[in-house]
Amino acid sequence: QVQLVESGGGLVQFGGSLRPSCAVSGRVTDINRVDWYRQAPGRERELVAGITSAGRTNYADSAKGRFTISRDNAENTVDLHMNSLKPEDTAVYYCHAEVLVVTIETSRKFDYWGQGTQVTVAS
Repeated sequence: QVQLVESGGGLVQFGGSLRPSCAVSGRVTDINRVDWYRQAPGRERELVAGITSAGRTNYADSAKGRFTISRDNAENTVDLHMNSLKPEDTAVYYCHAEVLVVTIETSRKFDYWGQGTQVTVAS
């Protein structure tokens, strides 16, 4: 019901900038929040930034001051503006959408994931 497609990854030099974009389609009105996660080799997948349907944002400590998550309603995308990139930012970046369906009887959360986009920061 929700499809996520990441793009905009690539290779960037130390201190450079990159803007991965998550294209959201399907039943977008059911989405409670959209997040960017990343997973580096040998490490657990971690939350980088998130934005709710109301526009509230949150960031991992490692991303604060360097990354900005934003929603482009006209394009149905959620972008992650990354600046001052470091080699430790190298990872596959995944877009995640949380869908919450509430009924009289139940409350159920659905999670959707994109395929990921590779971000590599050269040292």
